Amino acid sequence: MSAPTPAGPAPHGPDLQPPAIGRPSPALLARADRGYARFLAVQAPDAATGDHGQDDDAAGAR
Repeated sequence: MSAPTPAGPAPHGPDLQPPAIGRPSPALLARADRGYARFLAVQAPDAATGDHGQDDDAAGAR
């Protein structure tokens, strides 16, 4: 003899919690927030190359 198939999902007991599949944990969200804030805080380097001679052409360096 077999047991009847339930119509819906089994109810969760007081000690069991449903799995949070597909939802990030609060710790993971906090870590991502810190990383994004660190990314936004980084200053872009200056566009000026300084005095390294990179802008000199071959004719002007002679």
